[in-house]
Amino acid sequence: MSTATEAPAGASPRAPRSPLTTVRAYVALTKPRIIELLLVTTVPTMVLAADGWPDPWLLVATVLGGALSAGGANAFNSYLDRDIDAVMKRTSRRPLVTGEASPRGAIVFAWVLSVGSTLWFWFVVGSPLAAGLSVLAILGYVVGYTMLLKRRTAQNIVWGGAAGCMPVLIGWAAVTQSLAWTPVLLFLIIFFWTPPHYWPLSMRFRGDYGAARVPMLPVVAPSRRVAFEIFAYAIAMVATTVALAFVAGLTWVYLGIALVSGAWFLTGCLSLYRRARRGEARLKEMRLFRDSITYLSVVFAAIMIDPFLPAALSVG
Repeated sequence: MSTATEAPAGASPRAPRSPLTTVRAYVALTKPRIIELLLVTTVPTMVLAADGWPDPWLLVATVLGGALSAGGANAFNSYLDRDIDAVMKRTSRRPLVTGEASPRGAIVFAWVLSVGSTLWFWFVVGSPLAAGLSVLAILGYVVGYTMLLKRRTAQNIVWGGAAGCMPVLIGWAAVTQSLAWTPVLLFLIIFFWTPPHYWPLSMRFRGDYGAARVPMLPVVAPSRRVAFEIFAYAIAMVATTVALAFVAGLTWVYLGIALVSGAWFLTGCLSLYRRARRGEARLKEMRLFRDSITYLSVVFAAIMIDPFLPAALSVG
């Protein structure tokens, strides 16, 4: 693979890229849309941990540290998976494939973000526990998921996805300097949410994953089985959101939102399973993918507003 400063043999030299184009390429290595989704869970967790708004500086510093940590992990992933990205149509325009970023630059960038985020959590946020959890998240995503699981097992996204659950633990630790059962349940909500979120996307792009020889479950299993497992994980996810109300002493408002949004999402999962069972060609899996994002946003929005509701409404 040629670097950003090298042109393939026989090709005309590329026109120099502007600094802004280079900056955009390296920002793209961090996969900002994934970071946005991770941080959607961090802020509500910090509000819940503080039982109200945490210190504004602590909130901003933790979110920034989380963005640096996730960005570093994603940059490592972009570097390690550049061969796969070149094969898959969905990822063929990523910077390391097009040459807008160089492999050497990407790996240096990933190390800078990862080390910087660790130091940031330790010295600026002032939480060695959050720093340690951030390191575990990076190692889990880069080593556990990208290097060990992704190309070897159909359950890659299940166990590798645990790294994406870490922001809630980090956010809680930043506020309280400790962990408890409440952040563990928040972790489990995201853990059980990951397959119903990612497998519909994998179903849509199973051809890409198959061409890249990545054994995502939709590549190696029939749609009926994939849809059944999606439904099973969704049931566990909704059950965990309900349990959170009682463990964390949340209000009936949260519990009502959790039950209604859970029923809505389960209906979508069941509909996918029924279509897969009938062998329909159009499974509408991308609708469930988008609905999963909406569902997670609604649940964590309910978590964030709950500390501001009257204590008399508590289910505990």
